[in-house]
Amino acid sequence: MTFRLKPTQVAAIVLGFGIASCAQALDLTQTWQATLAHDPQIAVSQAARLAGSTKKQQAAALWRPSVVLSASAGATSADSTTTGANFSATGFPTSNGVEFNTSVTNGSSTRWTLAAKQPLLSAERSAQSKQLEIASSVSELEWQSAQADLILRTAQRYFDLLLATRKLEVLRQQKNSVDQAWFEAKDRFALGDKPITDTHEALARAMVLQAQVLAAQNDQEMAQTVLAQATGLNPSELRPMEPPAALQFPEQNTIDILISQALDNNPLLRMQAGQVQVAQQEVAKFSALGSSTLDVVAQAGQDRLTGSGDFGSASNTANQRMIGLQWNMPLYAGGYRSARQEEVLRLEEKAQAELERSRQHISQQTRSTWLALQTGPARLAALNAAHQASLARLDATRLGRQVGDRTTLDLLQAQNDASSAELALVQARSELILSRLQMDAWLGQLDTAHLESVNALFKTGG
Repeated sequence: MTFRLKPTQVAAIVLGFGIASCAQALDLTQTWQATLAHDPQIAVSQAARLAGSTKKQQAAALWRPSVVLSASAGATSADSTTTGANFSATGFPTSNGVEFNTSVTNGSSTRWTLAAKQPLLSAERSAQSKQLEIASSVSELEWQSAQADLILRTAQRYFDLLLATRKLEVLRQQKNSVDQAWFEAKDRFALGDKPITDTHEALARAMVLQAQVLAAQNDQEMAQTVLAQATGLNPSELRPMEPPAALQFPEQNTIDILISQALDNNPLLRMQAGQVQVAQQEVAKFSALGSSTLDVVAQAGQDRLTGSGDFGSASNTANQRMIGLQWNMPLYAGGYRSARQEEVLRLEEKAQAELERSRQHISQQTRSTWLALQTGPARLAALNAAHQASLARLDATRLGRQVGDRTTLDLLQAQNDASSAELALVQARSELILSRLQMDAWLGQLDTAHLESVNALFKTGG
C-alpha cells in the first residue's frame, strides 16, 4: 500500500540526492518517492479518499434514532369560548348548556418538545444507505486509480527527460563531427583536394544541426522543469538512468486471461460499475414501495400560558406524552415521483451503456498493450541490429571518404542515420517499460511494489 512521506523524509531524500556523486543517476523509484511527497495531485486524491471514507459512517447513521429538542417563549394573547358544555363536579349538580370563557392579554407563553424517532422500514432510506456505502467504496477505487495514473505520469516524465537529454547529447556529438568535417573540407578545398561543394554541404548540415541543438535544448529544459516541479528536486539532480540493453519481463498470461482480469479488476470499470449500482438504488427510491415509511416515535412536551385578561388572572398548562408507531404513505405528489422515476430509469440505462463502452475500451487497450509487450523484444532486437549496422556503415563511409570513394554528403548522411538509430533504440526501450507499467494499470495492479520490480531492471541490466 502506498503511503505519503513526511516532510522530514522528503528532506532526507533531497539531501541524499544532493550529497550523491554527480555521476549518480536518479532511478524510477526515487523519482516516484519524491513525486509522492511533493505532487499536489496526490494530496487532492488523499483528501478525497478520506472524505469518501466518512460515507460509511453516514450510511450507518441513517438507521440510528434521531432526537430533537425544541423550545420557544414569547408574549401571547389568547381568548377561548366554549358553549353548550356539560358540567359535572363533586358537590355540584350536573348542568347542561354551560359556557366557559378564558382570556389572556399579552401573557407569557412557553413551549418545549422532546421528540425521538427510530426508522424501522424505509425503502428510500435503505437505498440512500446503500448509495453511501457504494460511494465510500468508489472513493477507494478513485484513490487507487489516481495513484496508478500518477505513477504512469511520473514514468512518462522520467523517460521524456531521458529521451530529451539523450537527443541533445547525440545532436551535440553529431554537430561536433559535422564541424570537424566542415573544417576538413575547407582545408582540403584550399589544397585543391576536394570540391567546394563538400564545404557547402558540410556548412549546410552544420547550420541545420545548430538549429536542432537549440530546439533540443528547449525540449530538454522543458522536460527537466516539468519533472522538477513534480518531484520538488533541483533540476541539476535530475539525471535519469538509461534502460538496460536487454529487457526481460516475467512471462504474462494469455491475452484472454489478461482481458478477463482487466474487466474484473480495472479500477475505472469498478468505479463505473459502482455508478450503475448507485443509479439502481436511485430507481428504488421512487418505486411504489419506496414511498412508504414506518417509524417508532416518542414525544414529550408542554405548553404553558400565564397572564391576565377580561376575567382576571389565568393560567393554562398542557402536558403531552406519547410513544408508538407512525406510518406514512404519500398518495399524490402532482406527478413528481412518477416523473423522477422515469428520469432515474433513463439515467440507469445511460450508466449501463457507459459501463459497456468502457469495458470495450479497456478490452481493446489491454489487447493493444499485450501485443506491444509481445512484439517489444523482437522490435528491440531489430532496432539494435539496425543501430549496429548504422555504426558499421558509418565506419565504412568514413574510411571510404578518406580514400575518395565516398563524399562528404555520404558521411554526413551516415552520421545522421547512426544518430537516429541510437535514439530510436533508447525510445523503444523506454516505450517497452511504459507498456509494462500500463499493462499493470489495466489489470488494476499498478502500485509502488510493481514500480519497484520494474525499477530493478535498471540495476540488474534486464
